[in-house]
Amino acid sequence: MDSRFDALKLFRKGLKWLFGEKIGFFFVALFAALWLTNVTKSDNFSQSAVYTLFLVYFSVGLWLLEAIPPFAVGLLIIGFQVTMLGSSYFNTHPEDVSKYVNTWASPVIWLMLGGFFIAEALRRTQLDRMLFRFATSFFGNSPSRILLGIMLTTLVLSNIMSNTATAAMMIASVMPFLDTLAKNDTFKKAMLLGIPTAAALGGMGTIIGSPPNAIAAGAMSAYGASVNFVEWMAYGVPVSLIITFAFWKLLLRRYPPQVAAIKIHHEHIPHTAEVRLQRRIVIITLVVTLGLWLTSPLHRIPVAGVSVIPIVFLTITGILGAEDMRGLPWDTLMLVAGGLSLGVAITETGLAEHYISLVRMDGVPTTLILLGFGLITVLFSNIMSNTATSTILIPVAAILMHDQVFEVSMIVGLCASAALLLPVSTPPNAIAFSTGHLQQSDFRFGGLLIGLLGPVLITGWVLLLKIFL
Repeated sequence: MDSRFDALKLFRKGLKWLFGEKIGFFFVALFAALWLTNVTKSDNFSQSAVYTLFLVYFSVGLWLLEAIPPFAVGLLIIGFQVTMLGSSYFNTHPEDVSKYVNTWASPVIWLMLGGFFIAEALRRTQLDRMLFRFATSFFGNSPSRILLGIMLTTLVLSNIMSNTATAAMMIASVMPFLDTLAKNDTFKKAMLLGIPTAAALGGMGTIIGSPPNAIAAGAMSAYGASVNFVEWMAYGVPVSLIITFAFWKLLLRRYPPQVAAIKIHHEHIPHTAEVRLQRRIVIITLVVTLGLWLTSPLHRIPVAGVSVIPIVFLTITGILGAEDMRGLPWDTLMLVAGGLSLGVAITETGLAEHYISLVRMDGVPTTLILLGFGLITVLFSNIMSNTATSTILIPVAAILMHDQVFEVSMIVGLCASAALLLPVSTPPNAIAFSTGHLQQSDFRFGGLLIGLLGPVLITGWVLLLKIFL
């Protein structure tokens, strides 16, 4: 693993010396995509299918090499589709490209946007830090219980907030305490590994918890299956809790605390009358929104419609303003919209169906195929964006497993959050690694364990729960 990164560093230096690292990687991805398209295309492909095949290779290359930011790849996907597939200048049979652009209006996008507004309001009023303070005080001063409290708090917040933002906040909160520990006290590693792991696993819990969840939910609806907010939680929450609890136990055995009690010093949180009023408004908005999301099977109000509540109410009350809007993770929405568009193109142009027809799995048990997709998802999510991995795999898996679209989409979506092997596997891992207290090898313990056992547990739970729901 280390030799791979050494080689990659030399490769990066060479490209940077020639014409700049980013530009170099961009052209590497471009020429590799052109070559692969020429080698793997079929003679009976339409122009749209050839363009889409190139776009798949090019997008994956850009995501892998990080030549441009991930959100920019999402925008490039939609722009390419509109230009090359929808224009008579480039396509002898131009398509109606509205189906690719309409991903911006997908209910999944609105669901995530509503979650972003709630998350920003929690941060703005410091309710997230109050929850952290409550958790650390509730679990006492025992190191093992403090670690559990911090991991569970991270997991809960990651259900409705960006796991990157949650991990950043939690790590910043515990760093003053970690700096007081002895240099050889390995318990600091337990803290810094537990937080990003809980943040990533917490993303499994809800549709808005992680972009791959949104990709999976959108794919399900495209293939006639569907999943509501409560159903997703039934699949995601138990799995994330079980893995988090098991990892907490293993962290304590691997990095036992050397002190009997710890105390985390919290920064001052203002409690003015105005701030208290804002917090009440945010709590009411959160309760109403989550309540309507959770009861959507009863009242039949679309989740996109419910998402309007925090968007309107938090802005009309002045809790969120124009400056806060600029700080929302719009790049995530761009990435998800582009991912959904690429998934639509892979299906609509017949690419997925063509290559799936070449695969022979006669006699292979369905459970093994589903587990295989889970393991492949973890493997690719460790070296590229988990959103990108879901974007590519779910349409292919849905056609191959056309009788189990729900199951395979759910498994791929959940397994994408179980990729934790490398510091670059997830942004929370990168944040923890940047503290300087961890080595690259420290991530292998949890990454291998969760990467191998996670898909097994997820596949088993999805198949079991599908029987009863």
